[in-house]
Amino acid sequence: MDLKLMEAQPTDAEKSAVNGLLGPPSDGWTGGDRTEADLHIARGGRSARDQRHLLLPALWALQAHIGWISPGGMNYVCRRLTVPPAEAYGVATFYALFSTTERAPRVAHICDDVACLAAGAADLCSQLEAAMGPEGAGDQATWMRSPCLGMCDRAPAALYQFAGGSDRSAGPITVEQIQASLGAALPGPGKVTLSAGGEPLRLLRRVGTVGANLDDYAASSGYAALTKAIAMGPEAVIEEVSASGLLGRGGAAFPTGRKWAAVATEEAFPKYVVCNADESEPGTFKDRLLMDADPFAVIEAMTIAAIAVGAEHGFIYIRGEYPETMRTLEAALVAARGAGYLGADVAGSDRSFDIEIRRGAGAYICGEETAMLESMEGKRGEPRQKPPYPNQHGLFGQPTLINNVETLANIPHIINDGADAFRAVGTTESTGSRLFCLSGNVDRPGVYELALGTTLRHLLALGTDDVDSIQAILLGGAAGTFVTDLDIELSHEAANEVGVTLGSGAVVVFGANVDMADVVARIARFFRDESCGQCVPCRVGTVRQEEALTRITSGSNDAALIAEIGEVMAEASICGLGHTASSAVQSALDLGLVGS
Repeated sequence: MDLKLMEAQPTDAEKSAVNGLLGPPSDGWTGGDRTEADLHIARGGRSARDQRHLLLPALWALQAHIGWISPGGMNYVCRRLTVPPAEAYGVATFYALFSTTERAPRVAHICDDVACLAAGAADLCSQLEAAMGPEGAGDQATWMRSPCLGMCDRAPAALYQFAGGSDRSAGPITVEQIQASLGAALPGPGKVTLSAGGEPLRLLRRVGTVGANLDDYAASSGYAALTKAIAMGPEAVIEEVSASGLLGRGGAAFPTGRKWAAVATEEAFPKYVVCNADESEPGTFKDRLLMDADPFAVIEAMTIAAIAVGAEHGFIYIRGEYPETMRTLEAALVAARGAGYLGADVAGSDRSFDIEIRRGAGAYICGEETAMLESMEGKRGEPRQKPPYPNQHGLFGQPTLINNVETLANIPHIINDGADAFRAVGTTESTGSRLFCLSGNVDRPGVYELALGTTLRHLLALGTDDVDSIQAILLGGAAGTFVTDLDIELSHEAANEVGVTLGSGAVVVFGANVDMADVVARIARFFRDESCGQCVPCRVGTVRQEEALTRITSGSNDAALIAEIGEVMAEASICGLGHTASSAVQSALDLGLVGS
């Protein structure tokens, strides 16, 4: 189509940034100089519209190289991809890590979410304001508050964005460290989280020994499962996964085998396998650890899944706040291709499969699977109405298998050891082990692997020496619930019985000195900010919930109103964000953690 573009013109640097991703323009309709022929013949059509999925990577190219997305730069992206400017602007403004207003080329995003709040993030932000001025101020360097960065075990944490340089994460940080990092020298590479423990160690057994080294992975039974899966055949692989009883580890706990079987039986082609690595639930950082410390396990599992369901292409959608992790995955993918584990003839199987990485840009809602698919297609990350479900109508309208990182990491173990060995760990209904992210006011924050069915008290004892001083625990992240009973069994059936959820595996601990009113208020603000705004119950309800909570902390009695708002959001919202936006707030009120 012939677009009505803006008058703003791109700079040479902006053109170079976009062309570095998309290649030079091929004609006048896609960014080149128009010729006489271009005035009479329109080019593009469907082939141009098929490039829409490159919108997010193109916006990232501008953001990374220039430091913001200018009208001229966006204009050039719209011309290259045949995207109307209004739609591109709607996408760019949807994501927190993109800026459509000019700002300093060096930015420090300071986490002030629940785990960092317990570690003194509020005081840190006050000190930054005194030392550097308000959020967003400064010509060359600035700072701003951020929701959870997925570094809860290193709280308080920061994410640095530098125009023309590589993004970096760091923690724990001080005002002096932030100012130094925003100075002349780029900060060094972020450290991989190695605070892990528990038993039995299956998912975490390679932490600290493998990383993106394929030889080390192969020496630790790496790719043995893929070889075995190829010999077994698709149907037997799906039967083994189903027999294991593996439930999804992203929060919804849907049976993994059933999901695989649903995609495998679809006749449409092509099919896709997508790894949901948009780990944005506050208090959660287990997927980051797995991708940093054992990336080939995720890649191998995706390859097994592709062979099982009949897919030839896969994507890893990773949250934008994980720049070092993305680079680790990129290196691992290169190594896997070089060794023949990805590509036209996977491990000599005569099957084709390869994987691309798509980087999110700061939107909690994109952890919802259909919102993630919308984002990957170059749109705003707004959840789709279901049905149809992704197994029928997923990425690009094709059958799509979506699993999160931890779910996939279990697959090689199930194939290598068998379903019976997997079921021997855990409970009858909650099989296997589970990764729990312990953070907050504890002595040893980190990722702990425990058999499902272990008590919360046992987990806490691994991470802190003073269990008796705990005031409350947020179980399952911001979408979870506050609990004070330390003898809860960490299994899905036991959690459901007492009205709580394991969710994403987040366990945030708050000591006696933490002001819980501030913590609950931060959760309410989080959901207000992160609602995509598509449906009225969530868009309006999250705002009204925060307002009512503010009145409660000032002495009013609006508890009944919050309960009513929560019920409406849970019953009428399109997706899980609205369904769970009141869970933590309501549980805090029920336990008397907020209000009189």
